Amino acid sequence: MSQHIELSAVVAEHQVGQRLDQVLAEMFPDYSRTRLKEWILAGFVNLNGNVVVKAREKMQYGDKIILNAEVDEEVRYEPQDLPLNIVYEDDDILVINKPAGFVVHPGAGNPDGTVLNALLFHYPDIIDVPRAGIVHRLDKDTTGLMVIAKTIPAQTHLVTALQARRITREYEAVVSGTMTAGGFVDEPIGRHATKRTQMAVRPLGKPAKTHYRVAEKYRAHTLLRLRLESGRTHQIRVHMTHIMHPIVGDTVYAGRPKPPSNATDTLVLALRGFGRQALHARMLKLEHPVTGEMMMWRAERPSDMNTLIHILREDTALNMVDDYIS
Repeated sequence: MSQHIELSAVVAEHQVGQRLDQVLAEMFPDYSRTRLKEWILAGFVNLNGNVVVKAREKMQYGDKIILNAEVDEEVRYEPQDLPLNIVYEDDDILVINKPAGFVVHPGAGNPDGTVLNALLFHYPDIIDVPRAGIVHRLDKDTTGLMVIAKTIPAQTHLVTALQARRITREYEAVVSGTMTAGGFVDEPIGRHATKRTQMAVRPLGKPAKTHYRVAEKYRAHTLLRLRLESGRTHQIRVHMTHIMHPIVGDTVYAGRPKPPSNATDTLVLALRGFGRQALHARMLKLEHPVTGEMMMWRAERPSDMNTLIHILREDTALNMVDDYIS
């Protein structure tokens, strides 16, 4: 099934000398710059009666632009009646609190049962929005807040805001090792050289920066608050492993857990039995794509992380008493 789009406009005086892709973005703000550029390269843009395929083409006053695009639906995803934990909703956006084990988008090994399938069921019109309105993703086993656009204009605005770092995302993570101060990791991330499903710090990777600060310190672990300046795949997990403080439960990047010396059986079991990376998207702050209002949401830490933190606190307190007695 495909959707035909036909749009036309005339270059205004203030647009003279601008590039075609810049002018199109201003003329047709409902569509992202990436999509408009793809349409130019595909020959869907007509300039003064001639097809133009150069995004850098300079515009003249009175140039007539016609956009004719046939947009095919690449893959047909099925709606599924899956629950969504809705934190906020209006006509333009949706904010959800994603639980662990819930994949965001269908892919290899996860053809359905995803957030996208749930969105198509609860909001059938969202099928017309690119990626069903999904603006950013969380890993399958990362919990917390995600914003979803319910309309094309909202999606375009939010994607642009995300790229311009105007959306704040704060995470919590329990990491191995005792960290005494905050800081940041500014290292490029790319596909792992040999393990193609994993990411790694690579000299020729895409720029990635993660800020972190210490929230609580335990005997051999630390609770961190983290904020992203970029949104690379597995960014926090890769960066924390890179600085030798991998996230607890992250079997992909951290390997087997290493309990501290004199750890109680309760702590050993908690560390070895934590079945996912201890990572939670706790806060989301953004400007509403339509009203312009600055909005913020927080999601309480999930119970499994609360239990782990409680056990780490007990272990720390117990060993402080033992040290005092000895």
